[in-house]
Amino acid sequence: MQTTNKNLFYFLLFLAMAGWGGSWVNAKVLSNYINEYELIFFRNLFTLLSLAPVLLITKKYFYISKRSLVLVTLASVVMIAYMKCFFLGTKFGTASLGGSLVTSLIPINTFIIMAFFFGKKTTKKDIFALCIGAIGVMTMLDVWTFKPEEILSVDNLYFLSASLLWAILTIVSSKSTNTSPLVFTFYMYIITTILVLLFFMDVSAINYTKFDSIFWINILSMAVISTTFATSIYFVGIEKLGANEVSSFIFLVPFFAILFSYVFLEEKITLSVIIGTVLTLSAVKMLNNIKFIKKAKTKIVF
Repeated sequence: MQTTNKNLFYFLLFLAMAGWGGSWVNAKVLSNYINEYELIFFRNLFTLLSLAPVLLITKKYFYISKRSLVLVTLASVVMIAYMKCFFLGTKFGTASLGGSLVTSLIPINTFIIMAFFFGKKTTKKDIFALCIGAIGVMTMLDVWTFKPEEILSVDNLYFLSASLLWAILTIVSSKSTNTSPLVFTFYMYIITTILVLLFFMDVSAINYTKFDSIFWINILSMAVISTTFATSIYFVGIEKLGANEVSSFIFLVPFFAILFSYVFLEEKITLSVIIGTVLTLSAVKMLNNIKFIKKAKTKIVF
């Protein structure tokens, strides 16, 4: 890839990570208008409407095998559970803690599950990294205050559950090797929406009169920017730049979540959240052997 195009992709990935970080703020704001199932419905609706053109433009085939369809259905069930924990954790807690804790803990949980249930080999370095990650998580949860009512608060439990569920979702989706990630995601949102409509909500009971401009800005931002745009750029980036290079951008997500929570929600950002996030992300870097992007010797053209 030419230097100009590569730097354009870096910029787009930067914006994509900002979108993912901002989704926690969106969820916090939207919790004042709708419940978790209504959030799933509206987000998925606008995501599907904006993702379909992307699939057509990138010439992705909509065909999906029976095996992948089974995996999509399983992933959809896990997604509903994740979104419930994501929404309620943010509603009762803070977007900054959720965005930093869940995002940084997902890769660690994924590694642990792969090691215990799928025979992934672990080294002394991995064990050391897991210990660093554990200290980071405990720091974010304020374990060192030794106050059980704060450590085991409902929002913390929702956030921990969300990080575990997304790790499971990651593993399930990775088993679909013959389907494009974007196509897999598209069908997952379709099935998730159908399941929510059938079992968890009544569209006719939604009070549309309370939806003001703040609601629409946040729901559209969450669907179009945080989901369609960010996810598309991430997967295309993997194809163009490679998984290892793109993965380094994930480290920006918790910090965007913290920054946006401070700016838009005026949340108080504690030192424990910042230190815990740095420790946990350091563990993720060691576990996944992520190398940060090196400066190019050629002149960078924006």
